[in-house]
Amino acid sequence: VVAQGRNVSVNGVEVPEGRPYLHKGLGVTWPGDWVAVASSLGMRVAWDAHLAVTVTAEPELRGGTWGLCGTYTDNPTDDFVRPDGDITAFAATFASAWKVP
Repeated sequence: VVAQGRNVSVNGVEVPEGRPYLHKGLGVTWPGDWVAVASSLGMRVAWDAHLAVTVTAEPELRGGTWGLCGTYTDNPTDDFVRPDGDITAFAATFASAWKVP
């Protein structure tokens, strides 16, 4: 899924604004001024096409997430786990560690 503002495409195919999209466990909806992408894996990402982003995980994923979503354990001491398994105290270091080329 690629989103630029309110322009959304899935696998290179544009999803018309305001029209719901559902294919192979991936859904795109347009709740109010937001765009939301949900997967059958239990994750939902919504954004306002400007700055605000929310990520929601189903309770079944508790303790099973990794990366920028964190570990979903409600334990603040493991919030900033880097890809190598080390924990950093700084949000910027954590985020930089997850950058991809």
